[in-house]
Amino acid sequence: MSDPHSGHGGRARHGEKPPAHADKRNLFQRLVEFVHPGPDSTDELIETLADAEDRELIAPESRMMLEGVIRMAGMTAGDVMVAAPRMDLLDIEAPYEDVLHLVIGTGHSRFPVYEGQRDNIIGILMAKDLLKLQRSPDLNLRTLLRPTVFVPESKGLNELLRDFRSNRNHLALVIDEFGSTAGLITIEDVLEEIVGEIEDEFDEKGGDTSSVYTLADGSHRVAGDAPIASVNEAFAASLPEADFDTIGGLVAHEMGRVPRRDEALTLGGLLFTVMLTRGGAVRWFKVIRAPEEALGSDGA
Repeated sequence: MSDPHSGHGGRARHGEKPPAHADKRNLFQRLVEFVHPGPDSTDELIETLADAEDRELIAPESRMMLEGVIRMAGMTAGDVMVAAPRMDLLDIEAPYEDVLHLVIGTGHSRFPVYEGQRDNIIGILMAKDLLKLQRSPDLNLRTLLRPTVFVPESKGLNELLRDFRSNRNHLALVIDEFGSTAGLITIEDVLEEIVGEIEDEFDEKGGDTSSVYTLADGSHRVAGDAPIASVNEAFAASLPEADFDTIGGLVAHEMGRVPRRDEALTLGGLLFTVMLTRGGAVRWFKVIRAPEEALGSDGA
């Protein structure tokens, strides 16, 4: 009775698929080696994931997400926040019509609200709560505010994601070492480090292959991989097309590196401000005509 079982077990272990089993074991061993300290351990693990994708052990989408998790482990709130000068804020003293105009124009679901100075954040307004003012005019904006969550710039994204999940807050104000507002960060910002850009109902759908979009404030959103020829055509500009295929490549060359979110560069009479970066490249720029003083300073 024992021979058939032992024979079956032997075939399972030493049958026709030892190479596959060996591959999986080697992958596991290389993953385990990651726990040992070493200056190149993260890079080696990412290389292992790429190798696993090549051998079809994991899907490309899985590899990208796993890489995002690995890279996120070393990132902080300060790395992905929207810097304070770029934050869309509401003034508690602003007329209702002005508040509504900003809420509709930006399309955000949550807004920090300040009183007096922009650095004096007194609460968070949910855009949907504005509907309550329509039904109850006796209410005021202050009664609709929700508590503000503050986090330091140094807070790790892993820990921040756990906090977002546990306290059901999806937006936090980021504070620098001096206690001043450095920026804000949302749960979407954190998740996008893992899964890539999250499209919503305000984003353009894939049916439109254009890479230049007009925003509500009259500025433009330009994809980092937009052909330079398309940008020149859209803005009647004369950016050089000979050495670079995409506008992201040209801007990175001019800056000497891939720019980070909120960094800006004036080029060819246009002001390019980074809205979003992903995978070591610019995903979206916000583009406006450069102010006259900027044109004079860079000679463009």
